[in-house]
Amino acid sequence: MVLDTHTHAWGPPTPDHPWTNGPLVENFASHFSTDIVYTADKLLADMDEAGIDEGVVVGYPITDWTDNWYTVKAAEENERLYAVSMLDQFVDDADETLRELMSHDRMLGFRLGAVCPYDEMWERFDYEQTWLRDAIDETDFWDAARETDALVQIMAHTSQLDQALELVEAYPDLAYAFDHYAHADAADDPADSYPGFEPLAEHDRVAVKISEVAHTSNEEYPYADTFDHLQWLLETFGAERVVWGSDFPNVSHPEFGGMTYEETLSWLDEVPFLSDRDRRYLTGDAFRDLVGL
Repeated sequence: MVLDTHTHAWGPPTPDHPWTNGPLVENFASHFSTDIVYTADKLLADMDEAGIDEGVVVGYPITDWTDNWYTVKAAEENERLYAVSMLDQFVDDADETLRELMSHDRMLGFRLGAVCPYDEMWERFDYEQTWLRDAIDETDFWDAARETDALVQIMAHTSQLDQALELVEAYPDLAYAFDHYAHADAADDPADSYPGFEPLAEHDRVAVKISEVAHTSNEEYPYADTFDHLQWLLETFGAERVVWGSDFPNVSHPEFGGMTYEETLSWLDEVPFLSDRDRRYLTGDAFRDLVGL
């Protein structure tokens, strides 16, 4: 069964859940190949067309970025979907918020936007941010993460992996997944891009996502310039800890390659060195092992 570890869905704006992220609405959602309101039902229909059995709906900050109402709803109402929330670990009672979120059906964990300024979370990227290091001291929150066995999904740039390593070393018993090739550029040699991943790979519960591939690549489909990065990650982490995700519908935006959902998966068929076992782990088994599905 093919599992998409990184997709998005969201509901319409309402008085209780207004759309507050102007840049996202104007520059991203309005240019996707999908309808501007991309519900779980629409996601499931697109998954069927692309040959994808299950998906992980990652919280989408079109509303206030800590408002996980639709992410929770999508997973609770659809047995083919799981969820990853977004929350602020610095606020009072963040630990209780995490416990409440993890009590919902098929909620797997939470995502940290290390590439975003803390005071402009999910509005823009800045790879010089260092607040992830400060988050390590929120011990009550991390106790709740360990108590609930929450997946820690991190969107960090390659230059920020030293901060991530400090977090993993402080809480090594949690499971971690690093998004989108850590925003590496396929024009760079992977040995130059990824020295920060080498010590992280020594931790058994750390995985990396080959997701949003069109953003990493500087070429057209099938993004052959990313193949050496994928090979490096497989050699370093092993196929058991490299996971595929689409980042659909974000990647349908022309700025991110204008990918169809089917293309987010089919490009793997063009990678010459992947074995059947590699593909099986990439498209489901590795992630299921990581989070205990």
